[in-house]
Amino acid sequence: MDPVRNPYAPGAGQRPPELAGRDTELSAFDVVLERIAHGRPERSLVLTGLRGVGKTVLLNQLRSAAISRGWGTGKIEARPEQSLRRPVSSALHMALRELGPRHRDQGSMEEVLGVVKAFAQRVSPADAKVRDRWQPGIDVPAATGRADSGDMEIDLVELLSDAAGVAADIGSGIALFIDEMQDVQPDDVSAICAACHELSQQGAPLIVVGAGLPHLPAVLSASKSYSERLFRYLRIDRLEREAADRALIAPAEREGVEFAQGALDALYEAADGYPYFVQAYGKVTWDVAASSPITAADVAMAAPVAETELAVGFFGSRYDRATPAEREYMHAMAELGGPGGAAVATSEVAVSLGRKPASLSPARDSLIKKGLVYSAERGQIAFTVPHFGRYLLRHPD
Repeated sequence: MDPVRNPYAPGAGQRPPELAGRDTELSAFDVVLERIAHGRPERSLVLTGLRGVGKTVLLNQLRSAAISRGWGTGKIEARPEQSLRRPVSSALHMALRELGPRHRDQGSMEEVLGVVKAFAQRVSPADAKVRDRWQPGIDVPAATGRADSGDMEIDLVELLSDAAGVAADIGSGIALFIDEMQDVQPDDVSAICAACHELSQQGAPLIVVGAGLPHLPAVLSASKSYSERLFRYLRIDRLEREAADRALIAPAEREGVEFAQGALDALYEAADGYPYFVQAYGKVTWDVAASSPITAADVAMAAPVAETELAVGFFGSRYDRATPAEREYMHAMAELGGPGGAAVATSEVAVSLGRKPASLSPARDSLIKKGLVYSAERGQIAFTVPHFGRYLLRHPD
């Protein structure tokens, strides 16, 4: 098969050639946009799921849907130990620039941009060195007395309210997309919840769409008790068989290539329905196959190559970030959870390693911060990466 025509795209956040199995989520977002366009109150959205299920791809697709309706949009990726002031300022600046040409009162636009600038610059103390000052690239004076108190919760509520007012003036909306939302700092999480709460009560046309690991709802709930009612939570999981087959068949058909049924059976068993793995195995199988239709024998030949690539790029890169103590902890999890990577009790991990639970807390907490494991529920721990347990069992070193 011609590798140049290979349609499959395994990549971090890279849109697959066929976005299969996400019609429900896309339709739900269309309803949100339509309701807000008609002045109806609506909740912000939160997408949760393991790594490799396509949360970032879906987040980007939702952003495209908002843009197609004339909304102003901005997207950020949260990082541990980083305040949201600068990223949010840049994202909102982008959203306002998209809406700006349609706003008749440029004076009002400049006032809101001044608020964005004030919010952004509040992160730098007055005595900071010149080289440490950050300029948001907004050519208007920073506002005074608005979104510049230094209290993140107060400032974000004022900032988003003012931005929503601009969108309301032209009958549009603003959507702020936050990827890796579980990494937002606790004070900033509280501020986001408070801002969404205020905007919801106002019926303002601004929503936050977040994406993160499965424990993100618990992170939000720990910040504000009302977050359970504040967001609409959508769990993004692996693809059903029909959707996984479509993700393979549709791109191939556009290139005049077919799959034998046995090949589809083998690919689904190998990928287990996870979108990233579907693309990874599909890409290697295409390159290995001599001609159409692609057969089960082609998949059998390609599988070891795909697994080697995943072991290095998908699993190995994450494993390498762990310390020896953290690796020991994860290997114990894998032994207890089996190839399926089931959640295990932290107490069982301690027993397996012959240690007291308290002595293992630093390793566990560090793994959570690195995004390698998450607390599935109280006293339970699980891998954030599908099939990671299987990888560890195959690579005991």
